[in-house]
Amino acid sequence: MNERIRRLRQQSLDTPETLSSERAMLVTQFYQTGIAQKESVPVQRALCFKHIMENKTLWIGDGELIVGERGPAPKATPTYPEICIHSLDDLEIIDTREKVAFGVSGETKKLYEEKIIPFWQGKSIREKIFRQIPDAWKNAYEAGIFTEFQEQRTPGHTVLGDKIYRKGFSDIKADIRRALDRLDFYTDPDAFDKKQQLAAMEIAADALVAYARRYGEALRQTASAETDPERQRELGQMADICDRVPAHAPRTFWEALQYYWFVHVGVITELNPWDAFNPGRLDQHLWPFYKQELAAGTLTPARAKELLQAFWVKFNNHPSPPKTGVTAKESNTYTDFALINLGGLRADGTDAVNDLTYLILDVIEEMRLLQPSSMVQLSKKNPDRYLRRALRIIRTGFGQPSVFNTDTIVQELVRQGKSVEDARNGGASGCVEAGAFGKEAYLLTGYFNIPKILEITLNDGLDPVSGKTLGLQTGLAESFERFEDLFSAFEKQLRHFIDIKIRGNNMIERIHAGNMPVPFLSLLIDDCIANGKDYTDGGARYNTSYIQGVGIGSITDALSAIRYHVFDRKTCTMTGLMAALRDDFTGHEVLRDRLLSETPRYGNDDDDADEVMRQVFELYYGAVNGRPNTRGGMHRINLLPTTVHVYFGSLMGATPDGRRAGRPLSEGISPVQGADRNGPTAVIRSAAKMDHIRTGGTLLNQKFLPQVLADDAGITKVAHLVRSYFRLDGHHIQFNVVDAETLRKARQYPDDYKDLIVRVAGYSDYFVDLTPELQEEIINRTAHQGF
Repeated sequence: MNERIRRLRQQSLDTPETLSSERAMLVTQFYQTGIAQKESVPVQRALCFKHIMENKTLWIGDGELIVGERGPAPKATPTYPEICIHSLDDLEIIDTREKVAFGVSGETKKLYEEKIIPFWQGKSIREKIFRQIPDAWKNAYEAGIFTEFQEQRTPGHTVLGDKIYRKGFSDIKADIRRALDRLDFYTDPDAFDKKQQLAAMEIAADALVAYARRYGEALRQTASAETDPERQRELGQMADICDRVPAHAPRTFWEALQYYWFVHVGVITELNPWDAFNPGRLDQHLWPFYKQELAAGTLTPARAKELLQAFWVKFNNHPSPPKTGVTAKESNTYTDFALINLGGLRADGTDAVNDLTYLILDVIEEMRLLQPSSMVQLSKKNPDRYLRRALRIIRTGFGQPSVFNTDTIVQELVRQGKSVEDARNGGASGCVEAGAFGKEAYLLTGYFNIPKILEITLNDGLDPVSGKTLGLQTGLAESFERFEDLFSAFEKQLRHFIDIKIRGNNMIERIHAGNMPVPFLSLLIDDCIANGKDYTDGGARYNTSYIQGVGIGSITDALSAIRYHVFDRKTCTMTGLMAALRDDFTGHEVLRDRLLSETPRYGNDDDDADEVMRQVFELYYGAVNGRPNTRGGMHRINLLPTTVHVYFGSLMGATPDGRRAGRPLSEGISPVQGADRNGPTAVIRSAAKMDHIRTGGTLLNQKFLPQVLADDAGITKVAHLVRSYFRLDGHHIQFNVVDAETLRKARQYPDDYKDLIVRVAGYSDYFVDLTPELQEEIINRTAHQGF
């Protein structure tokens, strides 16, 4: 990287995170005016967005090439009181906690105490949800049976398609006017609501254009005071770009990057959509501009790299809004989950890897930033050179890029009802979630704790941790005469709690659609304009609600232990096992050793264990898949944890696989930590026995000692491992390349390892910023020494 980028990168790394009250105050001021009460809810939200974009502070950093910040300055993160209000206690925790603190000024605390909290108390979406949601849902939520994503966040995790690279907002406004002209007030009872929604979208479009032009004016003022002629010329170019985009379609590589960034800032300013907005397939979107300008001589690869590196810095300037409570426990990271997709297939099914793909991989390796996260889509049609290039970055221990199976993703999306073209233009966002980019509202609804269902089943509907009866009375554990009887009771309990979860999901969807539409985001996703409906209300072409299953390794090993030891080999009784669980194995060490060492365990290509995994997978899939949501779409499953496997484990007692109370569950579809003893090939063979194509994403973590990938022979072996897993229809795989001793030293001497990055779940993070529980969980993952 050149000196400019080196300086911008270091500034981003050195700038501390702070909490900004600016957005919260602007939203509060807008609603205090009374204007909102005179308008429909969509128009209210659009006018609120307009007020923010007209008044938020502009930041122009010294030497930066792309402008726009989430808050008034880099790393200054806004809050969203209309979603969830931070209490004064929350602010104190955020300001003083040991891990990932956000500085909260005395002035911010005062504004919260005197203005923000008094106005929003009782009005936030979070409070509206908890006033209306059933007690059965609340009780299950508090017990850690499932979570939801509406604390400090709203439905999201969406990805942009190619619309902004083809159309300016003037073109998009023309689409809105055509949609307005088509409204039929004679026969369509929803025509008036559509008119309000379309009017809101037009206001939102104008608001972003006005924001960009404010930057144009500010850049010219900065240029007039600049003494360096080269920087003065550069600032003038940036001003011209801000005049051009987003009002009009981009013509150059630089304009395309700046256009996207304005859109990104707009989406995450309007609301906080599960921390994320995503440019998706960046090498595909930017390739026409890159190729055209190289041919014209107006761009060089070195200049394109510099612009991309400046773009990377902008992402790293944007930690996600600070979390507290359950939200912090289920997603204990402040990365923004913007996942850059590379490679894969074109819409016609041909290899999409191009020269820009490799240039962006160079940027990923050189920048070595947590944000944006990156991945490679790998199809059987992509060259091995591409995979090997990605693996050479992975072996540096960065945890990026992760690797996704394009051919499986396409099959997943087509099975869900997408066209093959839309599926090929799609990919993954967030951690691993598949979607049709630019055309789908695919919302994450929260995590589901599958092992907890077994704990409740074994206790006849009682949660032994909270002492509350939450489930059905399906019989005491000692009453089950066959494994099949136990599994039948487990099925009844799981379906019972899935019913509670989906009922809550549907209520939450309607509360959001009615109270917190997103007219700006709706501009960007097909077919919200054509349908005259909001992104949150079924406006998109496709509408999916995902429920993320957690603990597939833990539930498999727990059920396998019961089947093998209680019913098949009869090495212990159910009465003895239940006593051991109640005592957290204290005094039952011999039994615990037998459960740990003699049980057929998932991750070892053991058909007995893997058949249990398949039974659980089929049960979970059958309980969720195809259940309608309120947006004209369906509920689907995926299997990923972020950090909730640690939180879920903390709310559980001991489990029949030998796990002690409070310990983390398995993460993703990975085996229980340390349970995979037959090498990485056995792991992928076990994981491939579930039907990934019927999911919307699975997450598989593997850890290798650094010497495994130290030379080209090691790279070749891991490349074969990835290709083999993908031939078996695996969805995703990612790697930590680090040894446990290094991690232990980092835990003991954090000041010496501040730059140590590890792969946690679907994201990378600084190891020293992780909670002690999560650090220990990563240390305990099996570190493969070879094949």
